[in-house]
Amino acid sequence: MRASSEAVKNTESAQGFFAEARALIDARLDALLPKDATEPQSLHAAIRWSVFAGGKRFRPSLMLAAGRAFGAGDDALLNTACALEMIHTYSLIHDDLPAMDDDDLRRGRPTCHVRFGEAVAILAGDVLQTLAFQVISEDEKLAPDVRVRLIAELARAAGTPYGMVAGQAYDLIAASHESSPEELERIHLHKTGALIQAAARSGAIIAGAKADDTELQALTRYAAQLGLLFQITDDLLDVTATAEDLGKTPGKDERASKATYPALYGLEEARGLAQAAYSEACAALEEISRPTELLKSIALFILERRA
Repeated sequence: MRASSEAVKNTESAQGFFAEARALIDARLDALLPKDATEPQSLHAAIRWSVFAGGKRFRPSLMLAAGRAFGAGDDALLNTACALEMIHTYSLIHDDLPAMDDDDLRRGRPTCHVRFGEAVAILAGDVLQTLAFQVISEDEKLAPDVRVRLIAELARAAGTPYGMVAGQAYDLIAASHESSPEELERIHLHKTGALIQAAARSGAIIAGAKADDTELQALTRYAAQLGLLFQITDDLLDVTATAEDLGKTPGKDERASKATYPALYGLEEARGLAQAAYSEACAALEEISRPTELLKSIALFILERRA
């Protein structure tokens, strides 16, 4: 089906925003991360190899979009946005290790442990995880109580029992048997969705949203559906795209008997689930009396992404 002119315009809007956001985020990351020449050099080279490998910067960009929608300025948002990318990159480094997903390719280049060795890769992930919280705690552009809220938000999303690490554990458990729809949803609500929700919520928190703010609750529902949409499209691309398109090894989920939406539902039903998640995300935005056009464009961009 040919996309409508409005849909094309929205997708182009999201593409332009992601390019702008990535430039801002990469510049701030470059300032925050130790330089290659800083001792121990091999460790800092591994960190920069992984962070600047060409990732989409989806999570920090989403945070900028949500923060702007709720009225925050970029300068107040950027350090926390970079902290989110640090957490995300640390998780990729550790997920790629032989003890986890055992992958050789990430973002179109050798994975951190392939390039620098397993021990250095583990340490690189450790540094990024701890540096993320340091960056937020020392951000003097933010009030102390806001920093505490952000640290708690990110810690919950990254850890257990509700966050990314728990999701990875559920994913490992699921590899030993055929997963149910409930298990699949639980894996990705934690592994993918938790950090995406934290990204959107953190932008609103910096803009002044309170914990009981109904618009923050609507934004959380939007981000939950966006996380689901992101995972379904990621699973679909693992089946349909090439290594050149993805920048990582395709078909690995199937070979590892991983729980995925195409494996459980088939391609067509998985595409239908992606469309439903997109619709639910857009419905949540209707409850927010702020400029949410960019957030809607981001959802459409994820629905239609090809890499």
